Amino acid sequence: MLPRIAVTMGDPAGIGPEICLQLLANERIQEDCIPIVIGDAEVLEAAADATGLTPCNRVFENLATAREPGVLDLPTINADEFSPGTVSAATGEAAYKFIAAAIAAALGDDVQAVTTGPINKEALAEASIRFPGHTEILADKTGAKSVCMMQYSEEITCTFVTVHVGYADVPRHLNTDRILEVIELTANALQGIRKRDPKLLVCGLNPHAGEHGLFGNREEETIIAPAVARAAEKGIQVEGPVSPDSAFTPERRNHFDAVVCMYHDQGHIPVKALAFDNAVNTTLGLPIIRTSVNHGTALDIAWQGKANPNSLFEAVRLAAKLAS
Repeated sequence: MLPRIAVTMGDPAGIGPEICLQLLANERIQEDCIPIVIGDAEVLEAAADATGLTPCNRVFENLATAREPGVLDLPTINADEFSPGTVSAATGEAAYKFIAAAIAAALGDDVQAVTTGPINKEALAEASIRFPGHTEILADKTGAKSVCMMQYSEEITCTFVTVHVGYADVPRHLNTDRILEVIELTANALQGIRKRDPKLLVCGLNPHAGEHGLFGNREEETIIAPAVARAAEKGIQVEGPVSPDSAFTPERRNHFDAVVCMYHDQGHIPVKALAFDNAVNTTLGLPIIRTSVNHGTALDIAWQGKANPNSLFEAVRLAAKLAS
């Protein structure tokens, strides 16, 4: 039996509705899974009218009746309550409700995986939702204690010790136990995906990996290197810390399966430069399978029929692969 994948519509004002419509029209993906969009059917219909995309006529009121690709209708917002391309508390609250419903469905074994559409962090904040992003929502709703973000593609894969924190706060969030945790989560995930023991590379925090104490506060020697050593003692194939500016060369990308990064842009910049349309964001360490698009709400092109749905397609494909 094909796995059922709950796909959240994302922020109604962004490109989430239109890429979900394209997903439901993609018959090739439906050979591997049953995608069920959790969103507002009225909003999806309005997005179809605005973009000229094919509307979805299969609308379900509960998951028990959703046995084919379609929309699980969660009426949360009227189409006239918001403007496409505009940040608002109403769309932030709606996006959060879609996520919460998808997580509950996965925890209840009603679906085999969750793929999340793009949300807007400003809209979440305007709705007084205290989480800065999907990763934090998922960890809280599932009770997961050890999680990290992985940006996965065949071209480049990165995991992150810290994500949604300011640069000035990164050093105080780094410790040997946390770095070791991310290395282990990365190794376990890639072993499951690639069916072999992966080779990992760990970035330093500072330029030139600190240059033996010339830059930074010797984070490489006192925090990062001990984590790498402990991971190697556990049998993980891992090297580092290396200078971040040389971690992503073609030679190293060919040799290593993933790069463990210390902060958000250390890995997100090379991932989006090399694999913007096919990289998949997934959360490691959860009791459920979760993948996501590798982009934001793209408010500047929302509801115009211009959005590339490939990242969503790849995210659903990976979710189906992991679920199977």
